[in-house]
Amino acid sequence: MRSSLFLAVLSAFATCLLGASASYAQPLALQPGERLDYRVTWGPLGRAGDLSILATRAGDSAQPLTEVVVRTSSAGLVRMLYSFDGEARSLFDPEDGRLLSATATTRAKRKNTRATITLDHESASARYVDHLDASRNTEVALPEGRAMDLVTSLVEARAWDLRPGDVREVSILFDDEFYDLSLHALRYETVRTERGRREALLVTPRMDEKPRGIFKRGGEVRVWLDRAPPHLPLRFEVQTRAGTAVALLTDYRPPAAPLVAAPRATSHASYAISPPETVKQL
Repeated sequence: MRSSLFLAVLSAFATCLLGASASYAQPLALQPGERLDYRVTWGPLGRAGDLSILATRAGDSAQPLTEVVVRTSSAGLVRMLYSFDGEARSLFDPEDGRLLSATATTRAKRKNTRATITLDHESASARYVDHLDASRNTEVALPEGRAMDLVTSLVEARAWDLRPGDVREVSILFDDEFYDLSLHALRYETVRTERGRREALLVTPRMDEKPRGIFKRGGEVRVWLDRAPPHLPLRFEVQTRAGTAVALLTDYRPPAAPLVAAPRATSHASYAISPPETVKQL
């Protein structure tokens, strides 16, 4: 937790930028061109920041990759008091969903961070590099399964066909160490969105043994997945001792070229879907 309550709550989203590993392989659900935008609020201060998740094509035509960019930034009164920006850029093999590399950067008034992790799946190891403190550079062993950041993992959960009572075991990376985590599908709830009420599945990650990061400090993360296809994450919550930050979906752009054509889903009509040229740039 940083020196201020505001920054602690906002940066809680950024602590999720390098981290989760699903225990099975499947094509990446996030497809190039897909984008989700969220408005982050905190208690009486109202708007505290913005969160965006964007998937694009990367690499050459012989080996196309998918890059997922997760950005978090403070806004409004919070930014006037405590400027904060976080970004994670992750490269995935779209066919099997394996993470190849990721770089996470945060910029705040009192502290900046920048770290890269490169995964070698053949040797089951990863090289962690702290670009601001070389003494922290290290090699870490990979757990079984595939790796991705926690925010992206929660977005990917929409493709897991979860039902209340289901539990998925994953591994997460906090900084340069892996730990076990379980995703629990709890129940269906009605949540408020920008375009009215939606029925959604509440999913929460838990770290029952040797809690780390925000979990060590009693923090909780929750996400509500729309019950209707494409099961968009409608709402994120990150609860810390400083308070609860809420990220509400405000805009969704579907993939530029979906892998499988699908009929128009009713959930799409609940959000402003912008064509590529009109989506705001962060």
